[in-house]
Amino acid sequence: MDTLGNFLTSLINAQRVGKKRMVAPYSVLNESVANFLQTKGLVAKVRRKGEGMNELIVTLAYEAGSPRVHGLRRLSRPGQRRYAGAGEIPYSYDGLGLIVISTSQGLKDDKTARSEGVGGELLCEIW
Repeated sequence: MDTLGNFLTSLINAQRVGKKRMVAPYSVLNESVANFLQTKGLVAKVRRKGEGMNELIVTLAYEAGSPRVHGLRRLSRPGQRRYAGAGEIPYSYDGLGLIVISTSQGLKDDKTARSEGVGGELLCEIW
């Protein structure tokens, strides 16, 4: 089961129909990606809920009624992992989007990973 893929699909579907928040199953990776998107301004707020903290509630961000996330694509899947070195990281929509990379130093976007000279697993592309 691809929990990150389900989380990202729920995120884009909730934004397309104009929902204010969405609920996703909790996992450490889902929470890390959601917090990373919050630092980039693509998500408004992230919090855990439930007795065992088994739900992740994400408040979506909009700008003048338009969603901040217009599209996304999962790059690395459980059956086909994609890794890239610092010099092999692809560009997303000529720099308009961002690629989320899981590095040994935590989650980074493509620009930061290139400038710091680190590579890792290409998780997803968001524009």
